[in-house]
Amino acid sequence: MIVLLQRVREASVSVEGKVVGQTGPGYLALVCAEAGDTDEKAVRAAEKTAKLRVFEDEAGRMNRSVLDAGGSVLAVSQFTLAADTRSGNRPGFSRAAPPEEGERLVGRYVETLRAQGLSVETGVFGAHMMVSLVNDGPATFWIQI
Repeated sequence: MIVLLQRVREASVSVEGKVVGQTGPGYLALVCAEAGDTDEKAVRAAEKTAKLRVFEDEAGRMNRSVLDAGGSVLAVSQFTLAADTRSGNRPGFSRAAPPEEGERLVGRYVETLRAQGLSVETGVFGAHMMVSLVNDGPATFWIQI
């Protein structure tokens, strides 16, 4: 499971010109299920997302989680994070989970975030999406479970 977390002031995702998900301060989480991923990996990735201490405390140090900071999450599926770009000029996507499995595992990730007490909105799995964000920092973190 790969999750690219971007700490944001705000983010939104649109499909066919309509906003389908948005967040204020918190994370834009780009989520990719890889072939062979399990529910356990999706749960661990969500728990890491909820508990990662990358939000500033009163002293300006990255010492608070998204939960501590009262933030929320916009989770967007992005199978292209599994791209193999090591050779040639055309990425290969054989490391990505099959669509049905990917959708299920991304859903498990979202369910687990919500169970942690986070407000979570999502994009539309498999749709062509337009994502807008204001990156805070910029601060971007790669999680691979």
